[in-house]
Amino acid sequence: MSEPEFNHEDIDRLMRSRRSVFPQNFSTDKIADQTIQEILENARWAPTHGMTQPWLFLVFGAEGKNRLGRILAEIYRKITAEVDFKESKYQKHIERAAQSSHVIALCMRRGSNPKIPEIEEIEAVACAAQNIYLSLTARGLGGYWSSGAIVYSDELKEEFGLRAADKILGLFYIGVPAEGHKPNSTREALESKVEWILD
Repeated sequence: MSEPEFNHEDIDRLMRSRRSVFPQNFSTDKIADQTIQEILENARWAPTHGMTQPWLFLVFGAEGKNRLGRILAEIYRKITAEVDFKESKYQKHIERAAQSSHVIALCMRRGSNPKIPEIEEIEAVACAAQNIYLSLTARGLGGYWSSGAIVYSDELKEEFGLRAADKILGLFYIGVPAEGHKPNSTREALESKVEWILD
């Protein structure tokens, strides 16, 4: 057996250290656009059945992310019944975008090969999102993959100019974690999630 090219212990530690960091826990520091470009270069090396590479990353920075926040807030107002509308939630959409260095819309652009099921295109974009998470962690940066009714809405899809067959799978809020912020997380025991079938 040849010597491995990578140190698996470092990779193990990286994957087990990955955490979501929410926009309210970002500092005011901004991330260079070049760094975002490098992270997306890693994202595009995710596995993809049939090499369809269905991902589309819409990157909102500078004033673009603030405009996105206002769009999300207005869609929330539009699709929410008046009795359920909360001004605090409306403002939260604006604030989350403003608190971030960049926001990336994770889109699945459906390929033309009918033999590739839609679920496999969605899975490919999800793998790309994990590459983003790991790339952020390796650089000491933070991120949060947000989803929900507004993200999945036809209104946002139309705003982004996507086709009917395309999907928005999430908004990735990215920033520099505030000094001293250490997110914690736990996982259930591996034994409760694995069954060995040996014969």
